[in-house]
Amino acid sequence: MKKNKYRKIAHEVIDLEIQALKKLKKSINNSFDQAVNAIVKCNSKIILCGVGKSYLIASKIAATLSSVGCPSFSISANDCSHGNLGSISKKDLLILISNSGETQELKPVIRFANRNKITLIGIVSKKKSLLFKASDIKLNIPEVKEAGLGIVPTSSTSEQLAIGDCLAVAALNKKRFSKQNFKEFHPSGSLGAKLKTVEDLMLSGSKIPFIDENANMKKALRIITEKKLGLLIVTNKKKLTTGVITDGQIRRINQTNNSLIGLKVRKVMTKNPVSVNKDMLAVKGLAIMSDKKITSLCVHRKNNLKKTIGVIHIHNILDGNIS
Repeated sequence: MKKNKYRKIAHEVIDLEIQALKKLKKSINNSFDQAVNAIVKCNSKIILCGVGKSYLIASKIAATLSSVGCPSFSISANDCSHGNLGSISKKDLLILISNSGETQELKPVIRFANRNKITLIGIVSKKKSLLFKASDIKLNIPEVKEAGLGIVPTSSTSEQLAIGDCLAVAALNKKRFSKQNFKEFHPSGSLGAKLKTVEDLMLSGSKIPFIDENANMKKALRIITEKKLGLLIVTNKKKLTTGVITDGQIRRINQTNNSLIGLKVRKVMTKNPVSVNKDMLAVKGLAIMSDKKITSLCVHRKNNLKKTIGVIHIHNILDGNIS
């Protein structure tokens, strides 16, 4: 019975937060557009500030904004009265987050912003509050019922978090921030791995095992042994790719042809090898290998399919923590 009781509580909390988000959705207006424009136009820092739970939300929003190319950091209003106001300059954009808008610790920050003509965005529920009245851009989030005795910050913090995500994603779109841009700020971890391109992992330059199509297989065997890739990229006189030779091919042909060494490379190669663009996500390259049951891909740039600039082996992709 207790388990069912606790599940019921969980459902009630989630329902309250869903209701809060629905109210927030209806409240989005022109002030939101103004806030997005201010964020994108800011040529200095975006500073998010709050007290208690609102400060924790401010930290998350700052991290999200920074990840989409809007340099941001958070400060606690508690620390601002002890020197951290010095972190805020006149060119900065200040975003203050408070449910009531009357929190005592916010008042020195508000006065500092108004006195120094620092653009202030207020994310606040109470329209009669000091924060709402003092803000240059007012993001009024609806007053909602909290879960847990009706006073524990739950529904209101869900609204704060959501409006922050909305601002970040809208700014991302206005800045035309791409996956490539996003990858630059996430070089490590699972996100970084998912966003790695073929170019990030491919072998290039002298590591590419090229061989002329008119060379004999004796030379081909020497190069494939030296490069240790199990693959040769076959090119013509114009240095355009005409085929590939794999060590598997060599073994199979050697079983049926005693004069393999004397054969021309073009007689052994597989024509029209699979080539992918250097900007393709590596995870998609892995899918192509799996679908075609091959272990390597030629790499080209733009539409120059016959001009191989790199080779990517399945081991390169797996070593990049991509699966």
